[in-house]
Amino acid sequence: QVQLVQSGGGLVQPGGSLRLSCTASSTLFSRYTMAWFRQVSGTGRDFVAAISKSGEDTWYEDSVKGRFTISRDNAKNTVYLEMNSLKPEDTAVYHCNMGGSYEGGTYYQSSYWGQGTQVIVSS
Repeated sequence: QVQLVQSGGGLVQPGGSLRLSCTASSTLFSRYTMAWFRQVSGTGRDFVAAISKSGEDTWYEDSVKGRFTISRDNAKNTVYLEMNSLKPEDTAVYHCNMGGSYEGGTYYQSSYWGQGTQVIVSS
């Protein structure tokens, strides 16, 4: 059973920055596309960003382009989400997802999820 353990997050003022991490227990981490989603209470999970197995390709939801950066360190089995210029509307619980696929402009999620990390952007 693969486990994804997240860290980071918290409370930050508008315009601030945070970095989220997601570490997988699987030694096959480098074989999987990774992604970040976010969920506002009472709604479904929305795609934020994804990164290919090698890290060469990245994809972003329009509202975070230029502000968020997804990256990975396959030697550490970890994917990151660097979030800059944060806005109140970025407030959500952020989840990593392992093993989905990005095709035709859509990310198809897998069933492997991190536990979620709360991000609150507020003054």
